[in-house]
Amino acid sequence: MFSTHLRLTAKRASLNALKTLIPAPISKIVHLSVLNTTRLYATKKGDKKVAFTVDKFPGYVRNENYKKLTEQDVDHLRTIVGDQGLLYNNEDDLFPFNTDWMHKFRGNSQLVLKPRTTQQVSDILKYCNEQKLAVVPQGGNTGLVGGSVPVFDEIVLSLQNMNKIRGFDNVSDAGCVLEVLDNWLAEKGYMMPLDLGAKGSCHIGGNIATNAGGLRLLRYGSLHGTVLGLEVVLPDGTILDNMSTLRKDNTGYDLKQLFIGSEGTIGIITGVSILTPHRSKAVNVALLGLNSFEDVQKAFKHSRIELSEILSAFEFWDINALQMFKKHATPKAVMENEYPFYVLIETSGSNKDHDDEKLNTYLENMMVDGVAEDGVVAQDETQIRNLWSLREGFTEALGKEPAVYKYDVSMPVPKLYECVEDMRQHLRDGGVFGQSDSPVTDVVAYGHVGDGNLHLNIAANRLDPAVSALIEPYLFEWVAKHQGSISAEHGLGVAKNEFLGYSKSPVMIQMMKSMKNMLDPNGIMNPYKYLPTA
Repeated sequence: MFSTHLRLTAKRASLNALKTLIPAPISKIVHLSVLNTTRLYATKKGDKKVAFTVDKFPGYVRNENYKKLTEQDVDHLRTIVGDQGLLYNNEDDLFPFNTDWMHKFRGNSQLVLKPRTTQQVSDILKYCNEQKLAVVPQGGNTGLVGGSVPVFDEIVLSLQNMNKIRGFDNVSDAGCVLEVLDNWLAEKGYMMPLDLGAKGSCHIGGNIATNAGGLRLLRYGSLHGTVLGLEVVLPDGTILDNMSTLRKDNTGYDLKQLFIGSEGTIGIITGVSILTPHRSKAVNVALLGLNSFEDVQKAFKHSRIELSEILSAFEFWDINALQMFKKHATPKAVMENEYPFYVLIETSGSNKDHDDEKLNTYLENMMVDGVAEDGVVAQDETQIRNLWSLREGFTEALGKEPAVYKYDVSMPVPKLYECVEDMRQHLRDGGVFGQSDSPVTDVVAYGHVGDGNLHLNIAANRLDPAVSALIEPYLFEWVAKHQGSISAEHGLGVAKNEFLGYSKSPVMIQMMKSMKNMLDPNGIMNPYKYLPTA
């Protein structure tokens, strides 16, 4: 992966090259539009091999209360966004908006609208609500549960053109691409409080609408805490201007929280005011090889104690994940030997000498105590990026498999890998894993130890109803039994809405439905998703 690195041994190593930094206070606010850059779709333009969702997953019935799009509707909507602001009745151009990037879900929309202003979004929703035309909001379309593509013929409202950074200590549009924002802030010495593998394509508005977690949650917390204000267009076209920059405001209900994680079902986020932390002056990344998940837990426990305020990420993956990555890439070897588990640790702070000493002591203790068998420490920015690219490359590698069943769950940390081992045995017992002709080829695990988030991926040589029936609802029952959540950060979409009862009580679900009905009485916003139909 890189030509030189610092290898850890049981003896005290010289860590002069370490780059670390301690947490800096969050003091600046960036206001965003929902910004976008060029979207890189996994499917080539014109490739129509992806089956429609309603054909692949029978049981969906179009709600006939929704009006079917007419030429008159298109003409009216054209007066709002102009000729350059829509795509209509062109299958090739519409395909990437109808299809998720994993090729699992596909709708049949005939119209994509690309507004440039909040007022245009308002005018679109006002008209669609009056005409009962269903609408699907779409950001970077990087989701994994089918929440951002149509199920039937819903109009796609893309926020690609709403990509203005309105100001520093001000506001940004919701269509801004996360990586673009982070790079823009870097020039000012700040950073976005979240980081995702899809940062080059995902939009900040979509991140907030799905309450994305990612790699920095351990350090900076969830979007429920870092988002200060939102601008949202409600289903009837009303513009809710809640673009506060206040850190403290104890007056009435905190309405913005309703829309964080709402997946476009009760409104469209068009503007964001978010806290941005200082970019660390000293950052370091270490990779450890370990023999058991018990050792992973020990390493994490000691990292919270010994690294405390400078710890910014603690990621793990198993040997299966590494082998999957190597199957589809050719990285240089980082360690001489392979190990059952790996841990990536990032520290970030402002005092290099202080941070080096803390990391030095921690790593030495892990080696001497036999918790870690081997390790490397990045010595420059290139090596840091290379180590992170390994962790961030698992999703792309799995996407190159013929089929993959992806699950994102959370539970108490001691149960994380027990879930993986139990699923492997369950699939073996079900006769779909472990033999040369089995449809399931591997069960891969990685995730965020710091917040008990497991990414469970079941690779297969084909989609097989027998495999699906073995996984669901068995996995959700297992998670519920261990007081976990069926969706830690990917959301519900069409993949998990019918299983919401495994994580939420009937009273809570009924309250959610009441809120949906109050804010969207015609049900035009992102239908067939998020909430169970029954």
